Amino acid sequence: MFDMLDATVSRDSDLRLAVERDLISRCALNVVTCEGHDWVERPETYRQWQARNRKAGLRQLPFFPNAEKILSEKMRNEYHKDFVIDVENDWLLQGWKGRILYAMSTWAADDTISELS
Repeated sequence: MFDMLDATVSRDSDLRLAVERDLISRCALNVVTCEGHDWVERPETYRQWQARNRKAGLRQLPFFPNAEKILSEKMRNEYHKDFVIDVENDWLLQGWKGRILYAMSTWAADDTISELS
């Protein structure tokens, strides 16, 4: 994350200060000071969330068909060359230098499970 910030935002930027203070420091503090049930956030892979959502009776919705093409073109033309965007199994993956940092998807209640209740 710091490598990404160094490449894209100056160190004296108010935006960078806010990101470091409000996002990164909270995550770092959580990892360093908390154990077991005291953890505030538990980072999990998007595949773990996918399994969890399916067990909860949700189904993943297909991603917008042209989204990857549109977003990749926008990234290539307007953002730093080391940002990564990809679509895999209906997940929109965002990353930096090949490392996935965020994954987004859309879900809905599984109608077949709802009908059985």
